[in-house]
Amino acid sequence: MNLLIQLTDLSINAKELELLQPLSLQLYQDKPLTILGQTGSGKSLLAQAIVGLLPSELSQQGKVEVFGKVHERKSLTSLWGKQVIMLPQEPWRALDPLMPAIQQVSEVYECLHNLDEETAFNRAIEDLDRVGLKSSALKRPGQLSGGMAQRLAVSAATAGGAKLVLADEPTKGLDVSRRDDIIQLLINSAKGGGLLTITHDIEVARQIGGEIIVMKEGEVVERGSAEQVLENPQHAYTQLLIAADPRHWQQREKSQIAKTPVLETKCLVIGRNGTALSKNIDFTIHTGEVVGVVGDSGCGKSTLGDTLLGLLKPVDGQVNKLKNDAKPYQWLKLYQDPPAAITSSVSLGVLLEDLLKLHKVERERVPDLMNKLNLAPELLARRSTEVSGGELQRFAILRALLLDPVFLFADEPTSRLDPVIAKEVTDLLVDLAKQQGCALLLVSHDPYMIEKRCDTVVRL
Repeated sequence: MNLLIQLTDLSINAKELELLQPLSLQLYQDKPLTILGQTGSGKSLLAQAIVGLLPSELSQQGKVEVFGKVHERKSLTSLWGKQVIMLPQEPWRALDPLMPAIQQVSEVYECLHNLDEETAFNRAIEDLDRVGLKSSALKRPGQLSGGMAQRLAVSAATAGGAKLVLADEPTKGLDVSRRDDIIQLLINSAKGGGLLTITHDIEVARQIGGEIIVMKEGEVVERGSAEQVLENPQHAYTQLLIAADPRHWQQREKSQIAKTPVLETKCLVIGRNGTALSKNIDFTIHTGEVVGVVGDSGCGKSTLGDTLLGLLKPVDGQVNKLKNDAKPYQWLKLYQDPPAAITSSVSLGVLLEDLLKLHKVERERVPDLMNKLNLAPELLARRSTEVSGGELQRFAILRALLLDPVFLFADEPTSRLDPVIAKEVTDLLVDLAKQQGCALLLVSHDPYMIEKRCDTVVRL
């Protein structure tokens, strides 16, 4: 059995802060390895160090061996494409925003496999069809849902045929059927090679099998076979992680819905570019009510929220905002992909300070809410590209809640969070929505979470 990756005492630091404690591991051919753990635990930094993508402001110590050769950061780039691929956590950072989906994949076949244009096109169509994107082949990334963009990024990454695949949260934001398809695609693409997956999804780790390493706060707390770790966890954190899966949540008692309506729809038809995705949507959402929206990836969940906020025009029907005394900025959206809402040009602290000044928010509210969202104060000194996807999503939630929204459209707000933090954040969103009288529209691909935390459910 060939040894593909060997790390020896690899550690990562940001000045005086140790982000990843010394870690040693081996990845063998046809023996998948999954890194499981909380957001901000160093999982993504570990993968970036393996492929030479670690930000320059971070330092690393220890030895990185890939295919039996010791590599420095710069030399790892020579392996990209045909030998090593990394599927990044944020598809928007991996895809060309101006390029149609079909071209994102076909160019891989042309550039890496030297196929002619027609053959590359046909291969790309087959790949897109395999992940349910054939009908969207001519759409650009901005015209795709988050789940569809994720599937496109997986197809483009695996088209190179590399035998070493590193996948960073490859199934976030996907419904169950699409998640299982992507897992199988990754397993198949790594046959005869190696697969290292970073995830906080217990079911992903279970299906991939092989070996599992559980990480918390930059430290390995448990490791072993998938069956051993998931069926008989020894460490308290691993036990907590598994117990926090939404299917194990207790049913929340549904509260009495207030009589004050905030927004209503009548015979609403939603879609994009005049093409209907869902029809005959009729409901009213009230002050303090939590409405859950479920459905397959690409069915219009995000489109519904954007239509209610006026970001998209209805194909037909009506949306009536009934809270006339609310300020425009109190009708808010939490994006499925936080990079779409948070610039990387300045630090998170500057962005927060701008919000406090612009809307005259009492800064005394910030520390308590940051603590509830498990956000460390030192994160404010970093930019959006220097924190994990989960930390960035919690920062986006912080900004939204500080504005006391009357209507909050939360589009997959916990898709980047590990189960423990996801449960805490979901409960916090629901509790604060009820306390502040905010109407909350909660979109998720997880039916268990929706059923157990929402007062009303809309199925698309």
